[in-house]
Order: sequence, then C-alpha cells, then structure tokens
Amino acid sequence: MFVGHYAVALAAKRAAPSVSLGTLFLAAQFADLLWPTLVLAGIEIVEIDPGRTAVTPLDFVSYPYSHSLVALSIWAALAAVAYRVARGLRPAALITVSALVLSHWPLDAVSHGPDVPLTIGGSTKVGLGLWSSIPATMAVEAILLVAGVLLYSRQTTPRDRVGSIGFYALVGFLAVASAANVLGPPPPSAAAVAWAAQGMWLIVAWGYWVERHRVPRSAFRWGG
Repeated sequence: MFVGHYAVALAAKRAAPSVSLGTLFLAAQFADLLWPTLVLAGIEIVEIDPGRTAVTPLDFVSYPYSHSLVALSIWAALAAVAYRVARGLRPAALITVSALVLSHWPLDAVSHGPDVPLTIGGSTKVGLGLWSSIPATMAVEAILLVAGVLLYSRQTTPRDRVGSIGFYALVGFLAVASAANVLGPPPPSAAAVAWAAQGMWLIVAWGYWVERHRVPRSAFRWGG
C-alpha cells in the first residue's frame, strides 16, 4: 500500500490536532522511509520480479528490521519517546504518533502477498494479497485517500492560498504517484527503487510546509 499510509496520517489529525501533518506522515511512513536506506546498505533485500503481483513487480525478499511486526512495535515505542522528548507530555499526540508507526504493518499485511514478517529473526510471514487485483487496490487506496482528506479538512482550514493550493496539490500528487506505482513499468533495478523511495522524505517536508499555512478549525486541542 502506498497512498493508504498517507491517508491514515491525514485522518489521524482528528485524534491529535496538535501534531503537524509532516510528523503524521513521518510516523505513518516510517517503515518505508527507513527501508530504502537499509536496502542500499545491503541489510534488507528487494528484487525485481515482473508479474509477481498484479500491482508491483517488487519481491520483498527480506525486510524484518523495517517492516516486521516486532520491529515496528519497537520503532513505535521509540517514536513515542522521541516525541515526548521533543514536544513534552501530550498523551493523545504520543499515542497517535506511536499508533501510526505501528499502523504500517496491518496495512501492508492486507496489501502484500505472504512476505510481511512477524518477527525480526523468524520465518513466519503473512499477507492477504490485495495486490493480486489492480481494481481492488486502486479502489481501496482511493477510498482511504478521500476519507483521509475529508477528516483532515474538517480539522484544519487554510490561512492563505498556500494552505489551500499547497494542500490540494499534495493530495493530487499522492493520487498521481499512487496510480504511477500501479500502472508504471517495472523499475530497472533494486537500487533504483531504493533511491527513488528516498524521495518520500520530500512528501514529509511538504506536509510540514502545508501545515504552516493552515490553522485549526477550533481552538480545542486533543493532543494536550
């Protein structure tokens, strides 16, 4: 799943209005932000296998440190600690950031074939195989994105044109990137995939930029 992770981050603004959209993106996509660096370092392995699934030609051979349930549980706890140190005690915000990091695992488990690891060192892997169907994948991603955008829009409002145009440009970019991931040609190499995936940091930065140009619809703060 690609855009679904960002959709969950957008929706999470309702639970923790004090948390920046950039931070929500960072938490929801932490696994995929860490993964390309581990691939380039040779710690985790991905291979190109056209036809492996209808949606992606990627064969996720080994990625336990970034994507296993155990690893993401640890990363989620560390994210809560890091947020606590950086921003202070904000219970709803801490829970939301931690939950977003962990949310990556069930969303991937729904999307992938049986390649999503449970533990760091074990052999058990799961996956429900949504990626076996392009129409189902695109429908689920679209529904999640629309829901996320609506929930985020109900929590914030633009304070200038940047907050409006920048936000909807971000949403449009996510939709186009999601379609390109599904409909585009296979990448030339695993290294190319990893380097391209580093570009997701720009989406995190885009989230922080958009957030600076939007304001809460209410002065109420769930995040404490």
